[in-house]
Amino acid sequence: MDNFWLSALWAITPTVLLGLLFWFIIRSIMKADRVEREAYATIEAEERAKRGMPPAGGVTKAPTGSSGSTGGTKE
Repeated sequence: MDNFWLSALWAITPTVLLGLLFWFIIRSIMKADRVEREAYATIEAEERAKRGMPPAGGVTKAPTGSSGSTGGTKE
């Protein structure tokens, strides 16, 4: 019986190791992309501020007041 479990362990080991390697590589790529996008956004915001342009995004923030909200009641 010991031979069975040892064989099973050796059979699954390459799959687990390759899975961990794949996970680590994808995680590293995603983290690098996130950091690069943050750096680019910071640089873009600084350049827009220097030129007096509005912040990037194309959508301006709506006022936080209750205007335009019916609150679920009809008048």
